Amino acid sequence: MTLENTNINSFERLVTPAEFKRRFPITPAIERHVERSRKTIREILDRTDKRLIVVVGPCSVHDTKAALEYAERLATFSKRVEDQIFIVMRVYFEKPRTTVGWKGLINDPYLDGTFQIAKGMEIGRDLMLKINELGLPIANEALDPISPQYMQDLISWSAIGARTTESQTHREMASGLSVPIGFKNGTDGSLGVAINALQSVSSGHSFLGIDVEGKVSIVHSSGNQYSHIVLRGGGGKPNYDSVNVRLTERALRAENLPENIMVDCSHANSNKDPELQPLVLDNIGQQILEGNQSIIGLMLESHLKAGNQKLTSDKTALEYGKSITDGCIDWDTTCAALTKLAEKLRVFKRSIAQNYA
Repeated sequence: MTLENTNINSFERLVTPAEFKRRFPITPAIERHVERSRKTIREILDRTDKRLIVVVGPCSVHDTKAALEYAERLATFSKRVEDQIFIVMRVYFEKPRTTVGWKGLINDPYLDGTFQIAKGMEIGRDLMLKINELGLPIANEALDPISPQYMQDLISWSAIGARTTESQTHREMASGLSVPIGFKNGTDGSLGVAINALQSVSSGHSFLGIDVEGKVSIVHSSGNQYSHIVLRGGGGKPNYDSVNVRLTERALRAENLPENIMVDCSHANSNKDPELQPLVLDNIGQQILEGNQSIIGLMLESHLKAGNQKLTSDKTALEYGKSITDGCIDWDTTCAALTKLAEKLRVFKRSIAQNYA
């Protein structure tokens, strides 16, 4: 064969999605939990639930032990703020790369360039089952168009990243996903690609994919009615301030799209300095207290320990509980910031209730 696959070294077959799920089955309790969590997020987007969605957790999962410890802490903490905040844990396994680098736990679970993707999928699904068992909803970034058939039943919310928001493949895939989904604005900070994506994803599409038996199929989707924009800054500038939020509202309204906005406190909105994330969160909280009606959620990059570390060939040198991708705020800072936000929201809502009493 001299005309095709000339740059392919080999093919490695995966088990079908159906067989994979039989090996790592979802329990009836987890199934009910995921459905309730998705329903809650839809109700927040519909404004029938007045809470704020907070997607919080490590930039990416590279150590399942540390991720599970974080999840156990978060499951306990979430009960303290659940009257005001609906917490969803970031469980990101796939990392988009501008050039090259570690692509996430599914792609390279042993952090050594061996790319044991089949094992990565097994490790990932096992972790997601355990986190759901704790009663925590899971968020991920939908990056690979094949993996949703293997993982989507355990996910309550998904994001399409800034690098892929403009991708037709990802818009088509998102139109068929069973979860509410956030589209980030472009890496240059522009809103246009995300606005276009929201229009596209709400419509039905026909595209190539796989079915539960792993067979290549023509997929016909009905469209996802619960997509929204995620402001993450870009082009070296933030876009979480009240002026940019108002401009986003205007852009959504002009296209007859729901005015649902989530703010990513990381990335360009914090100038890629994780320590600034709580300040961004405070600003968003203040906008809500001043009457903003469009902000429905926040994202925070948070881990057991603050900052990040470089991935080296010596895995024993890695510090437990610290990110190997984007820098994060630590656990205590996370709890303090979210506790403060929840209390402000309680006081605000009590004052409104008293005024109407």
